[in-house]
Amino acid sequence: MKLRVGFQLTYACTQATPAILMMNTHPSVAECMLEADRIWFDPPLSFTHYYDAFGNLCTRIVTPAGGSLVVATEGVLDLPDTVETHPVDGSEHSVESLPPDALQFLLGSRYCETDLLSNFAWTLFSGVAPGRARVLAVCDYVHDHVRFDYSSARPTRTAFETFNEKIGVCRDYAHLAIALCRALNIPARYCTGYISDVNLPPPHADQDFCAWFEAYLGGTWQIFDPRNNAPRTGRVLMARGRDAADVPISMTFGAADLIGFKVICEKHE
Repeated sequence: MKLRVGFQLTYACTQATPAILMMNTHPSVAECMLEADRIWFDPPLSFTHYYDAFGNLCTRIVTPAGGSLVVATEGVLDLPDTVETHPVDGSEHSVESLPPDALQFLLGSRYCETDLLSNFAWTLFSGVAPGRARVLAVCDYVHDHVRFDYSSARPTRTAFETFNEKIGVCRDYAHLAIALCRALNIPARYCTGYISDVNLPPPHADQDFCAWFEAYLGGTWQIFDPRNNAPRTGRVLMARGRDAADVPISMTFGAADLIGFKVICEKHE
């Protein structure tokens, strides 16, 4: 299946503003790219790429002073047209057997307060078999506990606030599930990217960037999605980190307001 992904974002820039962008697909999906998602700007400007500590491709720019800036990209991938599946091995690792690079994903972070959710997590999930069954139970709980409401989106909402408010968007579902998994000694990391509506019945909502998480089980990082709570077709990773604080689509260091937003994720004929 050929899948076209991309976006067009427009910023109002009152002054020259440094910014860091995470707007390309993740390097791990490079082998699936038929047409690379090269980023472009209108008006044109100079930029540099670098890789952050989590392996995400980042772009550094300085916005123009005055007027607007359009940032856009578009790429085509070759992906399976079937729903995603988990690896056979979903076993849980003891903390002492985890690889060193997984240990940081056991710790609390900006949006994932493991300390505030630890007692609850062990009370609710200690009776569930360790491993994938426990992570799936966490996803079921979060999916049922939180009501999706796009109008309630708040960039400062944390996992514990989502737990108490019982409302949020996909990033809030992911943060709560991540915090619960970490409290249960299961490494979990935040992911953002595209999810297509392929193989889903209409009507389809307007596309947006999406969030899910990966848990370390059976020696691999495995995908879980408490917002949708079902396997999907056409999931494309852009960036991953401890939580959303590590992977903002754009981080501006001054005045630059987002005034236009369009995301594309669709079959490409």
